[in-house]
Amino acid sequence: MSKLEAAYLVADEQTSCEELYREHYARVFRLCRLLLVDLQEAEEAVQEVFLKLVKECRAQSQILSWGAWLTRVAVNTCRDRRRSAWWKWWRTEHTEFQEAELPSNSLTPEEQLLNREQQELIWHFFRALSPRQREVFVLRRLEGLSSEEVAKVLGLTTGSVKRHLFHAIHHLRKALGGR
Repeated sequence: MSKLEAAYLVADEQTSCEELYREHYARVFRLCRLLLVDLQEAEEAVQEVFLKLVKECRAQSQILSWGAWLTRVAVNTCRDRRRSAWWKWWRTEHTEFQEAELPSNSLTPEEQLLNREQQELIWHFFRALSPRQREVFVLRRLEGLSSEEVAKVLGLTTGSVKRHLFHAIHHLRKALGGR
């Protein structure tokens, strides 16, 4: 391989990583923010995820779906952060969730109608879910993955995903008064 060919390869690799970053950053950040609750933790987790993306791009991995790969890496990174010893100590000092901090391509009509009080109430009950229920709920309902895809990403059976989703939705509906 000539030096010119190598230079083109590096330029293509850099461009594709940048394109993947621009395309998936908002979604990965939103996912990490919902799973970790703490804004600073989510920002650090996202940095880890995209650092792993750069390493994979440099390794010239043949990833079939970068979106699915990034989702799996983000969930695993969030799990690792929650499992760490200092997480329990740090978790008690989190920054209150501010939905306006989440980057989004556009607001849905439902998001525009929810007032601040309802958002705080929903967030309070969402935080009460177990970490596994939050992961399943976020991936299934907010990210729009199928039960089979969620099962693959989290390393669960499809039945387990459905059970966790059922319990999460049941808890949220009960807490919100059946709305």
